[in-house]
Amino acid sequence: MQRTLLLAKIHNCTLTGANLHYVGSISIDQILLEKAGILPYEQVQVVNNANGERFITYAIPAPANSGIIELNGAAARLGIIGDRLIIMTYGQFTLEELKSYSPTVVIVDEKNRLLEVRHYNDLLSEV
Repeated sequence: MQRTLLLAKIHNCTLTGANLHYVGSISIDQILLEKAGILPYEQVQVVNNANGERFITYAIPAPANSGIIELNGAAARLGIIGDRLIIMTYGQFTLEELKSYSPTVVIVDEKNRLLEVRHYNDLLSEV
């Protein structure tokens, strides 16, 4: 049996743009993607803290150290510049894999600059 758990998240980032005419996705600063372990074109769930919207799209890299977090295509209608977002990926794990599992959490400031990378090693110590 496999279980689906949080794999990584970028916590409390700030929406910097919305481009309705782009083909679709969310653009995320390349450094934040790398630190979170989120791959280009990987499915992500986005939660908008300002309006409660939750949606699924895919990540594309924005220039490194740009601080860009931009909703593209139809998703551009789900947030406005300045909204705070949580961007998450999930993975499927066997019970054996969960013994060494630890989600990655990237913490950023209001300009989407990297503050800290956390690994929650103790979340599943009881599994």
